[in-house]
Amino acid sequence: MNSRILPGLALAAALTIPAVVTPGAALAGTTSAHTSAAGAAAPKPLAGVAVYLSYGKGYPISRYEPGRGFTKLGGAPDTFQFAASPDGEKLAWITMDGRVHVKAGRSAKVVAKGAGAGAPCATPVWSPDSAHVAYLGRSNADASPLMIARADGTGARKAGKTRGVCHLAWSGDGWRLAGYAGTTEGVYTLDLKSGRSVRAKGVKLANHVQSLSPDGRKVVVHALSPAAPGGDGVWPTAFNPTIVDTVTGKRVPIPVKGTKLGAFYLEDGRLVVRVAGRAHNTWVVLDSAGRELQRLAEPAQARRLGLLQIVR
Repeated sequence: MNSRILPGLALAAALTIPAVVTPGAALAGTTSAHTSAAGAAAPKPLAGVAVYLSYGKGYPISRYEPGRGFTKLGGAPDTFQFAASPDGEKLAWITMDGRVHVKAGRSAKVVAKGAGAGAPCATPVWSPDSAHVAYLGRSNADASPLMIARADGTGARKAGKTRGVCHLAWSGDGWRLAGYAGTTEGVYTLDLKSGRSVRAKGVKLANHVQSLSPDGRKVVVHALSPAAPGGDGVWPTAFNPTIVDTVTGKRVPIPVKGTKLGAFYLEDGRLVVRVAGRAHNTWVVLDSAGRELQRLAEPAQARRLGLLQIVR
């Protein structure tokens, strides 16, 4: 894949973008015995609410909630440039004419134009509070402009430039984004405070970025060997995750046994590792020190589906 045909990010150094989430904010309530060093209550256990993707007929994207089952949110368009919001209630996608669409409930509208289109990996991304959408503008350069708009289409502005144009992820503190290069040659992070976009250390080749730690320092990627194919850029339903510290380049251990299908950081710093099973897949929830906090079974119907978002 040629990175010159893919959209990316361009950052005005003086631009100030307000943080949308307090870093490390803990969820209220708990039934767990774990507490922080300061004696604060541990986060509330996950309930299993999530958004799933199927590459079956119509490419449905659905929200699952225990007790209610699956609710269809929409379908993935043929460009495969789509994203589900963290609150599990909205979808964003880009059509071949470069229009950014947002669907909330039964209402859908075009919120922006001029987005890079036709490259499956050039996906939009939602801010942690589900209020803003970031997307890549059209560009023939290696580094392409990133735009940010509110979910209602107002306030669109340039927010940066980066070569990390594929499968964008947004950190829980609201200040950093990351994506892999269209050539698969590395991952690039963008700091919205300083305006700097830099190549992450420790990632030579990758074809998926699934998640960022709340401070944007650790990235969950699908790392590739030199002989591995780059793929077609669509969102994978499953992959063996690697976590890398983008500053030191060191790999972060994932102390979970079994076949791993992906991993997500939550806004409070917990890591959710998706593990394959014969009857159903399982979420293994770890704290920031790698200690297991919780295990949660996915519905059997989700066993072969892609996991787009963990809602709660």
